[in-house]
Amino acid sequence: MHSPTPILKQLDLFMKQNHINLTTLARLTEVNAGTLSAILNKNKVLTVDQLDRLTSIMRLPEGYFYEQYIQEYLSQSLPHWRRFRPFLYRCAELDKLEYVTRVINLLMEDLMYAPLLFDAAEELFHKNKRAAAALIFESVANSEKHQHSERLAFCQYRLFLIRLGTDQEKNYQAALHFEPYIERLDELDQLDALKELLNAYRSLRRWDKVYDISKKLNELAKIQYSLAHSPKREKQKFRKKTARPLFFYVAFSNLQIGSVHYEQEEYEAALQIAYRAADLSWVRETDEEALYWKSLFEEWTQANIYLTRLMAGDLEMLPEYVNFIASREKELPTGLCNIMIAANRHNINVDHLLDKFKAEISGLLEQEGNDLYSQHYTDNQVVGLLCELTDYYLSKGEYDIAFHYLSQWMNKSEEIKDDRSIVHYKRLYEHLRKLAEAKTKI
Repeated sequence: MHSPTPILKQLDLFMKQNHINLTTLARLTEVNAGTLSAILNKNKVLTVDQLDRLTSIMRLPEGYFYEQYIQEYLSQSLPHWRRFRPFLYRCAELDKLEYVTRVINLLMEDLMYAPLLFDAAEELFHKNKRAAAALIFESVANSEKHQHSERLAFCQYRLFLIRLGTDQEKNYQAALHFEPYIERLDELDQLDALKELLNAYRSLRRWDKVYDISKKLNELAKIQYSLAHSPKREKQKFRKKTARPLFFYVAFSNLQIGSVHYEQEEYEAALQIAYRAADLSWVRETDEEALYWKSLFEEWTQANIYLTRLMAGDLEMLPEYVNFIASREKELPTGLCNIMIAANRHNINVDHLLDKFKAEISGLLEQEGNDLYSQHYTDNQVVGLLCELTDYYLSKGEYDIAFHYLSQWMNKSEEIKDDRSIVHYKRLYEHLRKLAEAKTKI
């Protein structure tokens, strides 16, 4: 607990003990002497920036006086946003979350501050101060829980994104909680929200959800794309913008609809969708960003065609697919996992490929998500790769190597709390243990 002695009294004592006069204090803190005099005489309110400067001069930890500042300057009068805002941001910057909560509670006694707090949470979210942003979004959402407002829905959207992590069960619960709010969002915001929700369910392998959300996204994106290119809309210079070009959401949803058929081993349907998706001649945009995404979708669609044919038994596609992923580092988690699935399914010897990608495989546990798939999806792919590697070496009777990958699989599955994978590897672990014991007896 800090001393209950008022801040200014502690400052006055510090000045006397260290023989510091007002002029010297002004020079050390780079605060005008007249301003300091007014503060010391209680004719001017101490700002958080000035408090931080004084705290530094007094050689005390950052935020040392924050609890007292709340008591002496914030809670003793009616809330004033110009005073609260910089203190709130500074607490968020220093991760002083207990003080963020105190400020929120003081302000939310008057619901007129909800819009201002919402804007602050948005700014903190984009500055990656997400723990503090989450506290504000939760408070604003709670204040509007009995309303069907767009702001409530947007708070839930941000909280969904903040809650996503490596714990698959928590991701599932976050997705289920957020899903009912999507239709309350602005239609353009719905596009990005559906994309993020789709990715979450995809990482969880909930193909029923992926299919339904992909269809919704596809329908909405086509409508918005058509509206954006209507004569009336094209004249509007200041339209709300989405995170990606509008055509992205059409192409992306097509890609995901095809992936559901692929995962359900409906390869003919998956191929038909892939061939249709490969045609992007309908895209009107020609700017640099549009051309970038168009090029990527063309590449991904071609990769899907290679892969779908390979899984359907056309083994001549393996070299084509390998060449595709070899030059694209960000596709390696997915690509290597797919190669091992094909190898196990069709009993292909891929030792030469495992040797070729030895360094890449060893580094995949630290692989970050790319622009299209977020980290939780990449983690899921790494777990899948380790599972397939275990099966591959187990089928070859190379138990030492199989056990090595099984151990890594165990660690990664437990890290992301993938319950289905945990059950699977425990069964394999017992099987390998018995094989090892039998081998030792021989």
